Amino acid sequence: MSPFIVPIMGISCGLLAIFGGVFVKPWLAYRQRRLELEASMVAEKAAQYAAQTERLEQRVRVLERILTDRGHDLAQEIEMLRDERPLN
Repeated sequence: MSPFIVPIMGISCGLLAIFGGVFVKPWLAYRQRRLELEASMVAEKAAQYAAQTERLEQRVRVLERILTDRGHDLAQEIEMLRDERPLN
């Protein structure tokens, strides 16, 4: 073995540590932050879809109630529901 192997390995390890600290660590932090932002956007979209689904389910329940309720006139019930519709 050459007597230069140990110093070369020491210098190589030092350069590798510097490279990792200067380039790799910030890149990994950037990737992590980007993934966190994407996850929050996905969570927000999921919440919007859940709210939309809830509104649609409420409308279906109202329609089912109208169709199964035989004691009221259908047209009158529809008009009453139009008056109750919330303004968004």
